[in-house]
Amino acid sequence: MKNIIAIRNLVQFYQKHPDAKSSLETWLSITKHATWWKPSDVVKDFTDADPVKNNRVVFNIARNKYRLIVQISYPRQWVFIKFIGTHSEYDRVDATTIDQY
Repeated sequence: MKNIIAIRNLVQFYQKHPDAKSSLETWLSITKHATWWKPSDVVKDFTDADPVKNNRVVFNIARNKYRLIVQISYPRQWVFIKFIGTHSEYDRVDATTIDQY
């Protein structure tokens, strides 16, 4: 069972963008029960996930309308929400360093 830090930010996001709710709830459900020891484990669960530097992974949400960036502590099994936004907002950030929340 994963410890996901800053879930409230996802809830606030899908309250503002209701079309993201289903995708984010699915992501949360899968992520809470996953065991990931390395980036390739994440890709097994989310084939379109994009691992980047600094133990971060970019996820496509709502058929790539939105992007979610997380940082994963693999030894602790913690997932930190670092960014959720539209595709155009994502294009203006650096996925390897963003710390929005």
